[in-house]
Amino acid sequence: MGSIATTGNKGKGVRSDCFVTLELTDQGGIQLQVESKVAVMYGDEIRKEALDILDFFGIKHASLKIEDSGAISLVIAARLEAAIKKLITTDKNRHPDMLNENHYVTAKDRNRFSRLYLPGNSPSLMINAGIHKPDGIILDLEDAVAPEKKDEARFLVRNALCGIDFYGAERMVRINQGERGLEDLEYIIPYNVNLILLPKCETPDQIHAVNDKIQEILNRQSSLVTGHSSLVIWIMPIIESALGVINAYAIASASPNIVALAIGLEDYTADLGTRRTAEGTESFFARSMVVNAARAAGIQPIDSVFSDVGDMEGLRQNVIRSKALGFDGMGCIHPRQIVVIHETFAPTSEEIEKAKKIVFAFHKAHELGLGVVALGTKMIDPPVVKRALNTITLALKMNKLAENWRESYEQI
Repeated sequence: MGSIATTGNKGKGVRSDCFVTLELTDQGGIQLQVESKVAVMYGDEIRKEALDILDFFGIKHASLKIEDSGAISLVIAARLEAAIKKLITTDKNRHPDMLNENHYVTAKDRNRFSRLYLPGNSPSLMINAGIHKPDGIILDLEDAVAPEKKDEARFLVRNALCGIDFYGAERMVRINQGERGLEDLEYIIPYNVNLILLPKCETPDQIHAVNDKIQEILNRQSSLVTGHSSLVIWIMPIIESALGVINAYAIASASPNIVALAIGLEDYTADLGTRRTAEGTESFFARSMVVNAARAAGIQPIDSVFSDVGDMEGLRQNVIRSKALGFDGMGCIHPRQIVVIHETFAPTSEEIEKAKKIVFAFHKAHELGLGVVALGTKMIDPPVVKRALNTITLALKMNKLAENWRESYEQI
């Protein structure tokens, strides 16, 4: 292990971040240099934060340079701690206090129309992500983070889970594959994460390994999750290979804390040796398998991302096809995609009106003791009623029905 460590990002276009250079020395105390455009206003706070962190880790002699690009306190803390832990071995962790706004759990059946991917090493994208109102925010430690930055990204993601207000979005983290992914859990499980995305899942054994690690961490660090001894952390496996598709139901039903099954089409089509197309012919089998596996297991099927962030009409058509296949949501890689995804996955006015008529016809027939339910000239069987009830429940969740209809529905 060397005596100099660097962490963070700097350069043209970098904002809300900092670059830390730390050198441990044998004498001379702490030599601290802060370069920042806002040094006049915040320089003293940055220096105090840095000195407090060095003291927390028992560092008495060091040369520290912080090149600030508008980083908030929790980002500076994450960058400096990552640099320190490149140079010394310690069991200490200096995470920020959890915001009161972040002490929330999420329901298994909540809406997951949209999940917004954010690179786990890019704080500028995290800070205001919640204002776009995605159903879930994914702090990504896997493909969106360069290999040489993965270790330091863990500290940033941990601090973001504690100190950034995501406005009620489900806090998700996509971990890495294999042993690195299990190590990622040490940085996120005690900090009120709601859901873990498990990439390139191919067998139930991967689910069991993650759950075993989660339980080990909760047992060992129960003091950090006071009041959450029965905390449930949801899992969303991502199917991204031919083997994963074949094992989709076994994966979907591997554990009761699995809430959704997603598919990642970029890696899946690469595994097939084919090219992903807008029509989706090459992935129709896989997407249908994922939907069927998820429905059979009683969880939500979630579709892949649409990668062209400039093509809103293409996205809308993609969501229409996704919804027709039976998916309940999809990933997005830019905030501008969220509104289109929500509007298109939501029940249309026509679907809502039809569902209302079906439910009222069923209710009326039940009151009259009729064994046969009809709407106009069409017979209504139980699966049709169930689908109508699902449409209404979803519309109620999204406040797309008037309050008087809500009251009528709740009486049924």
